[in-house]
Amino acid sequence: MRKKIIAGNWKMNKTLEEGKILASEVVNMAKDELRDDVQLVLCAPFVHLGSLQSMLADSTIALGAQNCSNHASGAYTGETSATMLKSIGVDYVILGHSERREYFGETDSLLAEKVDMALENGLLPIFCCGEPLDVREKDGQRAYVQQQIEESLFHLSAEDFGNVIIAYEPIWAIGTGKTASADQAQEMHAAIRKQITEQYGEEVANNTSILYGGSMKPGNAEELLACLDVDGGLIGGASLKSRDFVDIAKSY
Repeated sequence: MRKKIIAGNWKMNKTLEEGKILASEVVNMAKDELRDDVQLVLCAPFVHLGSLQSMLADSTIALGAQNCSNHASGAYTGETSATMLKSIGVDYVILGHSERREYFGETDSLLAEKVDMALENGLLPIFCCGEPLDVREKDGQRAYVQQQIEESLFHLSAEDFGNVIIAYEPIWAIGTGKTASADQAQEMHAAIRKQITEQYGEEVANNTSILYGGSMKPGNAEELLACLDVDGGLIGGASLKSRDFVDIAKSY
């Protein structure tokens, strides 16, 4: 049975003290209000991870990073390796977010290397894929996303792929005020699961969590999470408010 996952992507937000306050609020709310079958993940900036690890240690909330290097170690100033992340208790790592692809030129082949490095070090990749507006307007979203998944993930064995979480993020619905409808989200999630089935079989596909990453909020979470193939959310702006983040998780 696939996991229900609500992952918060703080992006480049919150000072250390602000991050501690936010995490503390989420921990306390989750303890009092959430069901045990919903996995929360806090994906914070690198500078917060050490402090958050100790804060989350006695909770059911997992710790995630927002990126990792495709190199194990070496002269790569400013980079952080998967080995380093694992050594401080990180469980998950976001890879291939649309902002990394657009602003930092990350390619599908580079992301394949990052996925490998994460898996080798026992991290669970949250692999992001999704189409920009011009592709959606030409009805090319399925082929576009299928290529991202094929080129970055389909070199993996079925066993390794079983440790990957997919996050579908329609880029045109992130921070634009636009939101994909539940039907649009379900259509793409179903297409992704079909692609996984064709590559790895039904068992692997049916156990792969596919998250929706297109501006999920308390107001639309229930409808989106009710979709058959939507297994959770990768939450941006709403993860910066503890009440909103926990309310999304309560929408199951």
